[in-house]
Amino acid sequence: VWGGLLNRSLAVADSTARAAPGFAADSPKPVTFSKDIAPIFQKKCQECHQPNSIAPMSLITYQDARPWARSIKERVATRQMPPWHIDRTVGVQHFKNDMSLSDDQVETVVRWVDAGAPQGDPKDMPPPVALVTDNGWKGQKDGFGPPDLTVKSSEYTMPAEHQDVWYRPMSDIPITESHWVKMVEIRPTNMKSRKIIHHSIAYLVLNNDPDAVNTGTANGPDRPGGPDDLVNRRPQLMEWAIGKGYDLFRPGTGKLLVPGEKISWDQHIHAVGEEVTGGSEIGIWFYKKGEEPKKRSYLIGFTGIDRTKMLDIPPNSMAMTEGFTVLKENTLIENFQPHFHLRGKAMQVEAILPDGSKQIISYVGNFNFNWMTNYIYDDDAAPLLPKGTVIHVTAWYDNTKANKNNPDSDQWVGYGDRTVDEMAHGWMNVIYLTDAEYKARQADRKAKMVKPTNDNEKQQ
Repeated sequence: VWGGLLNRSLAVADSTARAAPGFAADSPKPVTFSKDIAPIFQKKCQECHQPNSIAPMSLITYQDARPWARSIKERVATRQMPPWHIDRTVGVQHFKNDMSLSDDQVETVVRWVDAGAPQGDPKDMPPPVALVTDNGWKGQKDGFGPPDLTVKSSEYTMPAEHQDVWYRPMSDIPITESHWVKMVEIRPTNMKSRKIIHHSIAYLVLNNDPDAVNTGTANGPDRPGGPDDLVNRRPQLMEWAIGKGYDLFRPGTGKLLVPGEKISWDQHIHAVGEEVTGGSEIGIWFYKKGEEPKKRSYLIGFTGIDRTKMLDIPPNSMAMTEGFTVLKENTLIENFQPHFHLRGKAMQVEAILPDGSKQIISYVGNFNFNWMTNYIYDDDAAPLLPKGTVIHVTAWYDNTKANKNNPDSDQWVGYGDRTVDEMAHGWMNVIYLTDAEYKARQADRKAKMVKPTNDNEKQQ
């Protein structure tokens, strides 16, 4: 297993090395900030890298960016930034929310730094883009408009120094008729509270809606593996963690809200050296009347830990765990969001099909605790799996000094909810299909893969 991880890491490093080194020899033109770099930063970086935002520095002007040139090169060449850490060599490669840089953009940034990070002619600067001045919705920024409904939790004041807190208030959902949900987004209630809220889950307290309970996965009969089944049966509207955006459900799928239901919040809050008050709020986008979906979307945490073995990471060492979940129904997987704490290093999701064949769905080899990125698959790329498939999640951990996020490599680390403990699961929204629906989708995909022939080919 470790050999596979090492080989994959070396392959990624080799491809980066080929993409990033000395380009000056065949460079057709000089690269400048004003003409070449600023447009990239505007499109891919400035949403976070602006004054008073969550990033450590602004990348709006040349004066802002120039002192950070070497750091920018290192982060871009290793694909740590923008925070899109999915492996580009295996698994699904087509996403609805891909924020990564192209190979050409990476090359351009590296060439700029290697050339001394010149400014160029300020007249070549593109027009400035509007800055974020509040704690805005990412879905609104991406063109979906404001949410139709916003539900807030009460707020919690976390002292400068304190043990981790799990804050679990309840909120009413103020609706008088049922609504189907097409998109959800959780955010902290203010910019400062983004520092203290590690994750926030909005569970639904149902009102006579049994179909909202997931029954399509299994981790084993009533034995130590049982808790995973119980957790995945609890209806979840959304899970949010540091760096995540929104959940956009597949066309024709969604979640149902019924009058009288409530949100039960589960918010993991940690101290950051200053007193901060904050909570969570969820933005909800509805389907229009007459466009209601026919399929429900279920949020599942596919475990990366066998609870009969649990998790035990010795000091100054690496470790690996794996978990298995059976799909009891034909399933379409909509997205993938790996979840670890501070020692998480890599996660692979693999499908073991009923005939014994295997396919890698997604692999993240350089997980970053500060960016719980949600990878939303394109409609025609979303994994389509038959009932009886086993979802195999493999998780790797780094409890050494080489892990920059590791607070203390001399500590033993076990399973737990605290930030200094560890866990591993892949959050994925799924929809279930009947046999007829599954076969129809299979046929549709095969038809799309057939290349059309032109008139000349037909004549031949």
